[in-house]
Amino acid sequence: MSTGTSIRLRPYEVALLRGGPRAAVTVAVVALHLRGDVEAGRPGRLRTSEASSEAAGQAPPSQASPAPASSPASLPPLAEAVRAALARPAGLPQVRDHADVRAALAELQAGLRAAGLLRAFPPHRTRTARRALDALSAEHPLPTSRKGLPESDALMAVALYGEPALHVLVPRFALRAGLITRAEVTEGKGFHSRSPRGGGTGGTAYSCGGGGGGSD
Repeated sequence: MSTGTSIRLRPYEVALLRGGPRAAVTVAVVALHLRGDVEAGRPGRLRTSEASSEAAGQAPPSQASPAPASSPASLPPLAEAVRAALARPAGLPQVRDHADVRAALAELQAGLRAAGLLRAFPPHRTRTARRALDALSAEHPLPTSRKGLPESDALMAVALYGEPALHVLVPRFALRAGLITRAEVTEGKGFHSRSPRGGGTGGTAYSCGGGGGGSD
């Protein structure tokens, strides 16, 4: 969706505006998981599929399963940085604090500031950004199932709704990887009610108006 500015909002920008850096990194993690590049390791840890296959004594993903739809070079910068940060298994906070990930987040923030969607000091969504998020929420309601949902729509749902979307789309992965907490998982059911925009993936980063089941 075009916001009437020079930037077209993608899930990464949407997540950053809604919930801050953690929300944007969560979208990148889900994107990598959906393409088969990242999975949960030990509780609360993420790892690349290559690392998990080697640890299990299995063939690399290129031999054991179909190759990902795109090469790492075609990933958006934030997703590529997150993938690089997982050269060794790590938790989401460690991934977010990785130098390459911080640089990619700073680049996203700079683009949003240039587009008039984010103020710098303090970090603050603008009125234009709030209108854009409202329009996207109307265009992309919270899904009730992952079945038949295109990957782009799944990522936009995670960007817009955070944990409620994770409950619906990738509940087991999100739980094992530490993207949601065990107490919030409902057995065998998606989280179908629409939550406030700030209740997503780890708190409020920006102060305007709130926050900053399919198979896995």
